[in-house]
Amino acid sequence: MNSDYKSYLLSPLFLGVILLITLVGALFFGAYSMRFGEVWTAIFEASQDSTRFLILNIRLPRILLTALTGAGLAISGAAIQGLFRNPLADQTLIGVTSGAMLFAVLSIVLMGSLLTAFAEVFRQASVAIFAFAGGVATTYLVYFLSRKEGKTYVMTMLLAGIAITAFAGAITGVFIYLSDDQQLRDITFWSMGSFSGANWIQTGIVAPLILGGIFLLNRYAKALNAILLGEREATYLGIPVEQTKSRIILLTSLIAGVCIAMSGIIGFVGLIVPHLLRLLKGTDYHYLLKSSAIVGAIFLVLADTLARTIIAPAELPIGILTATVGAPFFLWLLIRSQQKSLAI
Repeated sequence: MNSDYKSYLLSPLFLGVILLITLVGALFFGAYSMRFGEVWTAIFEASQDSTRFLILNIRLPRILLTALTGAGLAISGAAIQGLFRNPLADQTLIGVTSGAMLFAVLSIVLMGSLLTAFAEVFRQASVAIFAFAGGVATTYLVYFLSRKEGKTYVMTMLLAGIAITAFAGAITGVFIYLSDDQQLRDITFWSMGSFSGANWIQTGIVAPLILGGIFLLNRYAKALNAILLGEREATYLGIPVEQTKSRIILLTSLIAGVCIAMSGIIGFVGLIVPHLLRLLKGTDYHYLLKSSAIVGAIFLVLADTLARTIIAPAELPIGILTATVGAPFFLWLLIRSQQKSLAI
């Protein structure tokens, strides 16, 4: 492929056009497929039929929430990979996923057992709030354990993240064991990831948080490029390395925490999207952060559209689809990296 042509196809502008087409196209598919005329009439004409309600109040907020979640997971994964200087890293390394899972399970089990009426009315909100708080709190604990004498040690953070993840998983297992059948079904469904309950309130809450986080993370593209050379070299280039690390960790934990809180556990998006772009375009974070957000949104909207249609009128949890794509891709990366190391 001609390099200029390839650069154009991979440019953020062209990817943005693809994202817009994907968002519009997703409106047509689901348990009930629609023709172009139906969608046009429902959006632009003041009808009050069920088709308009389906598009404007069910599909559109769901599609936008899915796109925001995909963008947030992908860009935070790209930032973590740059911070750890490891293309196989993602948010799970800093404990966001395990902490969110633990607190979500606590919410489902404890709220359902102690405050049944409250949990019935506010169940979804309580799970989201607990999951977000758990993801951020666990990340802060991992960050605190990796700090010494004013410095953040990335390798210590990696090891602390693994240990905290294992510990949180053990406690989660205890509460799952203590849960009843209904709670177990809720936990299982949440852990597989889904956007089935998406609405305009959720989308309105998530949009400024994720978009703001994306904007702020993009400001650290130069710093991440410098950190790829090494922390000492980045310091020589005038990058405040410790401040940069703490802020990136904070931003990624907030973005990932919000995404997980609203959708449940959706794996591999933060791993495969930035790594694929890195293989195609290189490691310049001025490009990688922006494009990861756009491609992450495209990827997750396509996955959710498939989840809504593949076994219609039922719905497949989106986490199953992302794992189906992500796990083979991850194995391919491992084999590829092993072959490169043997070639050297």
